[in-house]
Amino acid sequence: MSRLANAFSKGRPALVTFVTAGDPTPDATPAILDALVEGGADVIELGMPFTDPMADGPAIQAANLRSLAAGTRTADILRIATDFRARHPEVPLVLMGYANPMTIRGPEWFAAECARAGVDGVICVDIPPEEDPELGPALRSAGIALIRLATPTTDAKRLPTVLQDTSGFLYYVSVAGITGKQQAALGSIEDAVARLKSATELPVAVGFGVRTPDQASAIAKVADGVVVGSALVEMVAEWGPDAAGPVREATRALADAVHSAKEIGQQ
Repeated sequence: MSRLANAFSKGRPALVTFVTAGDPTPDATPAILDALVEGGADVIELGMPFTDPMADGPAIQAANLRSLAAGTRTADILRIATDFRARHPEVPLVLMGYANPMTIRGPEWFAAECARAGVDGVICVDIPPEEDPELGPALRSAGIALIRLATPTTDAKRLPTVLQDTSGFLYYVSVAGITGKQQAALGSIEDAVARLKSATELPVAVGFGVRTPDQASAIAKVADGVVVGSALVEMVAEWGPDAAGPVREATRALADAVHSAKEIGQQ
């Protein structure tokens, strides 16, 4: 069983956490990743900084700029991933970002480097499934999951295209907008997750706008996983090189809420 599959097969919802590689510096990122693991995160998304992160709100935009200002390059991200895999052999690591850094040297190069670093999956925000040949075949050949996004505007006609060749899990973007700014009503999330799960056997993880343990718990009662990003990124912005401790405690509170959600809902 793959690391990603194992993360979603523990009999409880999974907590998926996101931070930006190189924020506040490449040397500070490993301790922050370790804090996520120690806090109980089941899957970690590591953002690849980019100059124009169009799907991201102010918090992650600022993290991208801090990372780039610190000199973060793709080589640094791959080194961070390689070292993470050595420290945490069983924790899934997903790279999330935009097409340019992933394809500028060729998709085969990127896929091979991901495999060498022990990366489990890739989320590329701005390559739609209709343009799968740009990256998908190379990732699949290297054994890397290509995780796609579904949104509130993904209708029944387009959903099969989104699901085709998707693996690892399906990331449901619960709001039509950028990260961190708003949260969808729980009823709409519940309806959307039910619709998606009727169309795929993949786990469905819900993200965008999830900030607190209470919000995470409510979503975890209906989804297979909950993604938290901007709230953690804001902690990194506040604490800088000393962010590991606060991030660990915040992650622990989120993990406790997510992991116990369905049990609580059944009582």
